Amino acid sequence: MSKFYITTPIYYPSGKYHIGTAYCEVLTNMLKKYHELKGEESYMLTGADEHGQKIQTKAIEANETPKEYVDKMADMAKNLWKQMEIDYNQFIRTTDDFHVAAVQKIFEKFLAQGDIYKGTYEGWYCEPCESYFTETQLVDGKCPDCGREVRKMQEEAYFFNMKKYADKLLEYYDSHPDFVKPDYRKTEMINNFIKPGLEDLCVTRTSFDWGVQVPSDPKHVVYVWLDALTNYITAVGYGSDDKEEMFNKWWPADMHVVGKDIARFHLIYWPIFLMALDLPLPKTVYVHNWITMKDGKMSKSKGNVIYPEQLIEKYGLDATKYCLIKIVPSNSDGLFTPEQFVENYNSDLCNDLGNLLNRTVAMVNKYFGGELDEYQGLENEVDIALEDAVNAAIEKFEKDIADCEFSNSLQDIWELVHLTNKYIDDTAPWTLAKDVEGETEQDKAKRIENLKSVMYHLVATLRSIAILIRPLMERTSDEILRQLGLDSSTITWDSLQEYKELKNIKVVEKGEPIFLRLDANEEIEYIKNLMKK
Repeated sequence: MSKFYITTPIYYPSGKYHIGTAYCEVLTNMLKKYHELKGEESYMLTGADEHGQKIQTKAIEANETPKEYVDKMADMAKNLWKQMEIDYNQFIRTTDDFHVAAVQKIFEKFLAQGDIYKGTYEGWYCEPCESYFTETQLVDGKCPDCGREVRKMQEEAYFFNMKKYADKLLEYYDSHPDFVKPDYRKTEMINNFIKPGLEDLCVTRTSFDWGVQVPSDPKHVVYVWLDALTNYITAVGYGSDDKEEMFNKWWPADMHVVGKDIARFHLIYWPIFLMALDLPLPKTVYVHNWITMKDGKMSKSKGNVIYPEQLIEKYGLDATKYCLIKIVPSNSDGLFTPEQFVENYNSDLCNDLGNLLNRTVAMVNKYFGGELDEYQGLENEVDIALEDAVNAAIEKFEKDIADCEFSNSLQDIWELVHLTNKYIDDTAPWTLAKDVEGETEQDKAKRIENLKSVMYHLVATLRSIAILIRPLMERTSDEILRQLGLDSSTITWDSLQEYKELKNIKVVEKGEPIFLRLDANEEIEYIKNLMKK
């Protein structure tokens, strides 16, 4: 059995997670479940980045110890992912003992082989990003990553010699075209950071003590990125003597999913750390864009933040997941608006998919008492066109997933939904069901067989749609299959090839709508009010 190891970033536990964080988690889990459906043994890692000055400051503000603070935040995160049915395999925390011990080993290894040296750092520091910047890297005197204020700082620190590996990294970019997706992110790294001269990276701090202590120089704690990035290998056993087999099984990762704000750390520093450890690099780092609002990036101070649990409570889990994945293209930020959310719900989920299922279940019950025979092989041009559309949708979906065009992959499915609704109009089952004056028994039998064929094609196509949406919308997939009288427990990706092999179809007596139409004006106003809270 082949394997698929995928990771999210480990998130800062600095507060509630909004829909931007939820997007990353949903996307990663969708990919994990897709590969599981394909029969691959899959492993998803997520977690929390719990060290650093920012966390220490948050704990002081909350009148708690740092450990008390991060424990509370970890529970909050786990509860949210449980509510969202995120099926991760491991939740790593950088305060985990095994991780701390491994980071200490890694630091001492780098120090012994000359990759790390001691010096004094003076530069512009952004506390929210836990990053130092030179004067030339600032944008309008502010942090180039988050746009916040920076302050001048000086302290003794250890540095990692990034320049030593810059050429090797460029060579790796050239020889591994799938390493960075989308490809333009690689161009950004080269033009903005590597070609101008790669700066050595500060990897320890002495101005605070909430972090992994350096064994050979205890007044230093390991700086957040060397600590945080290594979670991807420590989680699967690197640095643990009794977990070598686990590490050999899962590493290298097949995909890291990260936001564009931390692209530099994952596309430059992380591969260089791995090169220095003489470890293989992950196969792909996918950098996703942000979900933004009309007035820019989500911010509590702007009053434009949406939290996933708010949408789930009112509109359901699958609808929330669908709308999050749909709105973020690979080449730009995704714009969240109340209007677009309600439109996607009403148009795509209720009108298109929901009505397709309702019409199909109702017609199979009306014309054949809810039961259909196996496929009879009676086809016309319209039937063949629908079968071709199903095969084309599967092929396009798989290609878009492989190309990391995730919003497009949903469009592929909904193109098939649209074509299937059109198939009903083109075949006009209500006409096939009517007796024709003066027709022979032979003509009547042929007409009824054509009607059965239409019903079979509708059920089989809806089954294919249910499989295609399953990695993202498992509840909806289950309900579609239940109403069609099909067993969801036996579904695999290979089941898509069984289009003409369904037998003993018994749809439910009366299908229930899987999505109820929303009052657009009322719900738009409701979501706008959520953003003001």
